[in-house]
Amino acid sequence: MSRSGQDAGRPPLASIAVGSSRSTAQPGDSGFDARMALGLVGLGVVSHVLRSRRFYEKVAVAAIVLGALKGIGHDNQVSAMARLQAWDKREIQRLQRKAQRQGRAVKGAAQMARSGPPKGLTGADSQN
Repeated sequence: MSRSGQDAGRPPLASIAVGSSRSTAQPGDSGFDARMALGLVGLGVVSHVLRSRRFYEKVAVAAIVLGALKGIGHDNQVSAMARLQAWDKREIQRLQRKAQRQGRAVKGAAQMARSGPPKGLTGADSQN
């Protein structure tokens, strides 16, 4: 039979032998003492880590690595921006050349329209 709820992970109280030397823990008895013990253990671990030379070496190495990665990212961003600016400049030049070619074509067509029909064909049309 499986149990669910708050007491799912705890063994049932009836499974402890009647004559055993273990005291039966009542729910809620160990709250403050357990927290105090865990707090003291955590405080000891933190103080040990802060006194460790290896900890400070790892922090220094991590700081150097993060600084290097930041520099690499900045260089990459600058390089990408330079490539984008170069592409934009080439694109503007290409569009300007295209506009000049179209302008010359329009100007040539306008001159042809003003000059009238071709000279050699005017006599041939009047004979028919």
